Amino acid sequence: MGQVIKRSVCPYDCPDTCGLLLTVENNRVVSVKGDDEHPYTRGRLCGKMHLYHKVIHSPQRLTQPLLRTGKKGCGKFRPITWEQAITTIVSNWKKLIIKAGSEAILPYSYAGTMGLLQTNAGHAFFHKLGASQLARTICSPAKGAGWEALMGDTHGMRPEEVAHSDYVIIWGSNTIATNLHFIPDLKMAQSRGAKIVLIEAYRTPNAALADRTILVKPGTDGALALGIMHILVREELIDQAFIQKYVLGFDLFSDQILPEYTPSTVSEITGVSVAVIEQLAAEYGKARAPYIQVGSGMSRYGNGAMTIRLISALPAVVGAWQHLGGGCFNGTSMKRAFKLSEITREDFLHQPTRMLNMNQLGKVLCEEQPPIYSLYVYNTNPVAVNPDQNRVIRGLLREDLFTVVHERFMTDTARFADIVLPATTSAEHSDFYRGYGHNYLQRAFPAITPLGQSKSNWEVFQLLAQAMGFNETFFQQSADELIDHVLQFINPLCAGIDENQWKSGKALSAALGAGSKMNFLTPSGKIELYNERLDEKLPHYVEPYRGRESLHLVVAPSVQTLNSTFTEQKELSNKRGKMVLLMNPCDAKQRYLITGQAVIAHNDQGEVEFSLKVTEAVLAGTVVVEGVWSLEQTSGNRSVNALLSDRLTDLGQGSTLSDNCIEVRGKKL
Repeated sequence: MGQVIKRSVCPYDCPDTCGLLLTVENNRVVSVKGDDEHPYTRGRLCGKMHLYHKVIHSPQRLTQPLLRTGKKGCGKFRPITWEQAITTIVSNWKKLIIKAGSEAILPYSYAGTMGLLQTNAGHAFFHKLGASQLARTICSPAKGAGWEALMGDTHGMRPEEVAHSDYVIIWGSNTIATNLHFIPDLKMAQSRGAKIVLIEAYRTPNAALADRTILVKPGTDGALALGIMHILVREELIDQAFIQKYVLGFDLFSDQILPEYTPSTVSEITGVSVAVIEQLAAEYGKARAPYIQVGSGMSRYGNGAMTIRLISALPAVVGAWQHLGGGCFNGTSMKRAFKLSEITREDFLHQPTRMLNMNQLGKVLCEEQPPIYSLYVYNTNPVAVNPDQNRVIRGLLREDLFTVVHERFMTDTARFADIVLPATTSAEHSDFYRGYGHNYLQRAFPAITPLGQSKSNWEVFQLLAQAMGFNETFFQQSADELIDHVLQFINPLCAGIDENQWKSGKALSAALGAGSKMNFLTPSGKIELYNERLDEKLPHYVEPYRGRESLHLVVAPSVQTLNSTFTEQKELSNKRGKMVLLMNPCDAKQRYLITGQAVIAHNDQGEVEFSLKVTEAVLAGTVVVEGVWSLEQTSGNRSVNALLSDRLTDLGQGSTLSDNCIEVRGKKL
């Protein structure tokens, strides 16, 4: 059989949700390239996805169910059949339900795949089971909460609009690592004369895209936004007509909050010089259509939602929203594109059950009462990506905890499982997708049959439902039948898309409509600087967490990996190299440390070994770690997440992954 090109979608947790073309020969994906017909990703892929065929056919893929034979965490298993696996799981759960009730079981999943069926495939099952519920908030719910506090349900602007801007601020967004397809439109704006400013906690590779880079102390971005607005008011660079018509509470905000945030005060808080703050404010205020690209990293602090609320207020003050290319991109509003309740089936939950926060898994497993006695993990790798790594591991080592992990590879978490189930990749199952960095929707069909005995999330939950005696016809649908059912519920975002278009597998544009930027979907119909529904009715600066250690730790994305995904690919792991800690020369000199030295980073959470890199890309008082490593790739036996607290954000109950302090010492030889 000759080669066949099949259209697909990148399944990973990235804003761009790229269109893919898979070359298939003899049920094997032999190459992967970008889909030139995708209107936003335009045929371009990151270096990770060029190797996706090696992920699909990796010799490390799990292809049969496994049963633990050694001590927990040692990674010793023997093969079993699917029938044995399902029987063992259901038998344990039925006994557990009799002993401790259904809430003793906790599903644990996140965004290992972003396909809307496979991501949400377990919700209906666990609702029917009556299990404890999981608050899935590890990424950036504070970002959404900050936006909603100001903008309500207002649609996000199209990112392509940046090409028409004359002044662009990339604020806390690692574009090269996480939002690659924004760059062509950014460069289009630059070619038309737009100035590009990068605001970051350290000098990332994105500095190459910008005309100027401004470094701020971690977690103080909200103060910088207030300083800019203070100057805009002082210099009469605000748009009074726009404010009067479209902004609620500006006078209160201007009178009660802004006077305190003078350039000198803001300089002391942020570490940015008064001259730079003045210049930034003047340039922003005088721009015709200023555009702000807001990243997620700033929301992973104790003040995360408030920071996003303050930055998102800037376009309102200057009236940027009324101009093509002007505004603030905080993400799209594609979550409303589909009626996902037809998959999640909250109606199957017959009585309320407790909600447990995924960021606090270690605390849940070690301290929650009544205890969790069974954990079912899919679409995530909590040992590698969760905060409070030491306590997560202690919890997983409990002999009375029955753990099931459904995975493609033997991850750090899978090594602690009692049963491991082999999972499909996106090339082996049906799904449908929406971007959160663009406004396109796409459906994907299997390009190859599943490798070995691997099964999709949906297939496994069908087997579990059958074994539990759940007779609802819902669990008897195939993946494509369920997707077809969901696609029947067309809402305005999907207007004009018919069945044949969905089945083509091409990226389809959501119908947001012209002029939607100015349709502010808040209770007042205005941008709400004053929000009467919140305890903090006016946005103001809140300090980030300050520990007793002197160095603020920033955890940043890596170009070679995506969270713990792709760590199994040797080409990417070798290119990334050792687990490195970036430190300013002043801090290194004070501690008698040098580049290349093995160092121990430590705080009350734990300690982790790194190789040190001394660089002026990092501010004094700040240290940076890029990416997540598997435990077997570390120099010691822990990764950076052993240093991270499970504290939650101000709104949204999100993670505070970048709001931790450490101290660093040289490793004794």
